[in-house]
Amino acid sequence: GNLTYRGEVYPFSVSGISLGTIGASSADLVGRAYNLRSPSDIAGTYTAVGGGAVLAGGVRLVRLRNSNGVTVELRGVQVGVEASLNLSGITVAMR
Repeated sequence: GNLTYRGEVYPFSVSGISLGTIGASSADLVGRAYNLRSPSDIAGTYTAVGGGAVLAGGVRLVRLRNSNGVTVELRGVQVGVEASLNLSGITVAMR
């Protein structure tokens, strides 16, 4: 992915796990990051804040927070079938 911060673009990679998930799915997500003091604040391990939801038509909404205090709100289309306890860990690393 790419973070656009004060007119500059910073590439990053995302890896993650999800505990308690049954099924398989993929998602193409876009969103906003809040509480950034510098671009490097985006890096870290994120946990779900208030869980996620899959709405009609496969639209996925999720809110995540890392140890730097950065909150990321993401939305997009999810393809596949999945049932989850919403115990997720996503790691973002700057490239």
